[in-house]
Parts: sequence; C-alpha cells; structure tokens
Amino acid sequence: MTETCIAILGAGLAGLACARDLAAAGVAVTLFDKGRAAGGRLATRRGEAAGRRLQWDHGAQYLTARGAEFAALLGEAGAEAWGEPARFVGVPGMSALPRALAKGLDLRAGRHVTSLAGAPGAWVVRHLEAALVRPGQALPVVEPAEDGPFDAVAIALPPAQAAPLVARPAPGLRARIAEVGIAPCWTVLAAFETRPDWPDTLRPDAGPIGWLARDSGKPGRDASAECWVIQGGPDWSRAHLEAEAAGIGPALLAALPPAPAPIHLGAHRWRYSLVERPLGEPCLWLPEARLGLAGDWCLAGRAEAAFDSGRALAAAMLGA
Repeated sequence: MTETCIAILGAGLAGLACARDLAAAGVAVTLFDKGRAAGGRLATRRGEAAGRRLQWDHGAQYLTARGAEFAALLGEAGAEAWGEPARFVGVPGMSALPRALAKGLDLRAGRHVTSLAGAPGAWVVRHLEAALVRPGQALPVVEPAEDGPFDAVAIALPPAQAAPLVARPAPGLRARIAEVGIAPCWTVLAAFETRPDWPDTLRPDAGPIGWLARDSGKPGRDASAECWVIQGGPDWSRAHLEAEAAGIGPALLAALPPAPAPIHLGAHRWRYSLVERPLGEPCLWLPEARLGLAGDWCLAGRAEAAFDSGRALAAAMLGA
C-alpha cells in the first residue's frame, strides 16, 4: 500500500498540532516554514549588551489552557505557570515549546513557499530560501526548489499569506479567508541596567501601549537582566505599520513612566498578530482539491485556538 504523504505549510502551533496528529495516524508529513525553526509567534529573541546575555519572548507572551488536551500538551512540552492563574510560558523561553512539539517531525526550515503546482492528490510545493525573500518586494528571479508529490496540503499560515497559494487551485478558499480580520503588532525589546519603576505586567485600557511585561521575571530566566517587552496596541500598531523600526522603541517608551536609559532597544513588526474577526469555523477543508487551512484566525485570538484548529484539520484530512 502506498504511504500517504501530506505537506504542511507553516510550523506554528496550528501546523505542529496538525502534523502531530497526522504523524500519529501513520501519515508521512513534511513541514515547510520560513523561520529558522518551528514556532511562529511562539518565539524567543536573544542578544547581548553591556556584557549581559539578554532574551525576550517577542511574540506570544503566555498561553492559557481551557481544555484538558491543550493543558496536557503544555505539560508535555515543559511549560510552567507564570503570574496570574492559568498563564503558562515556555522554559527557558517560549521557543522551547514548539521545539519540543516538533521533535521527530520532518521540518524544512528557512523555506519560503512560493506556489503550489500539480493537481489534487499530486501536489508539488515550490519554495525558495527564505533569506532571499524581502517582504513587500517581488520574488527574486531564482528557480525554486520542488518537493512532492503530496496527496494533500495543509496551509497553516495567516490568511494574507495563504491567499496567493490557494488563488489558482482553490479560489473558493481565498474568498472565505478574505472575511478574516487580523491586526498587526509592533513589539519593542528593551533591556536596562536597573529596573524601571513599572509593574511586572501592564495592559492599559487605551493609548499606544497594548501590553508591557518584565520578561526576565518569567520562570527560568535571568532575573538580573531586566529585559522588557512592550507591545503597541492594535490601533497604534496599524497607524505606524510602515514606520521605521528604529523609531518604534523611543515612541513607545515615551508613552510609559520615565525609565533608565536602555542598554538595548529594538523592535519587531508582526504584520499578523491579533485576531479581530475570526472565520467562525474550526478549519477549512476542500476534499475535492485536497487542500485545507488552519490557524487561530479560524476560531479566536488564542494559542489554544490554533492548536484546536490544527487538530480539526488533521481530523478532516484523516476522515477524507
């Protein structure tokens, strides 16, 4: 009997959840992701300044578990409680969670998928080295690599990134995901010699700041490093989406009580961060096209929603 082979585009939590369930059912799974490792917004950035090693969880700040299965998964991946009840973080960084979940999976990291060729039941994934691709610019004139054929493809990417991939093979899917709304988020990574007079966490009701956290106060971190994450609110981030990264840190620091001069100040732009208008379905699966989509944007702006969506897509694919 010929082995079933499925490609999964995107190795964030939805893609990993889908891949794990498919692999457990005996399906051969290949994951493609433009990042250097699995995780998506479950990300950790590291650096050094003033002789100190620094790190920040610059994507998802924490996870919550409403269901027993997701709680069990977090326990399996070594997550620990932080701050308020039912908040969990990866240790020693958020990236430890997807790294644990990706063990044993065939992951092609650092690959930017440009298109799907072939036909249902015999899909071919075309991809380039991610370092060659610049957001907002035309793709480089380079012959893409190809993998396949795959019996089916699961796309676990933000709708705006998934849309061009399904435009030719499944235009109906593109029309559906156009209904989804996702806000961007500018994230500032700051470090100080001494602690600012700020609370460990802050979520203002209004203004430029959407979230503030003392990242070095999380479990397993170096508490002497004074690393802080400052996230712009959705409206502020949307209004400053195309601003230069160098100006984002000073702008958001100015919206907070005065702090010592930072020894490090950087910014990361997440174009697709907060789900504002979800699809309202666990996933999308077109059996005739052998294509499906999953992500937190299907259900809600929570990491657990990405997990649930990825598992729902795996179930749909296995049922087909």
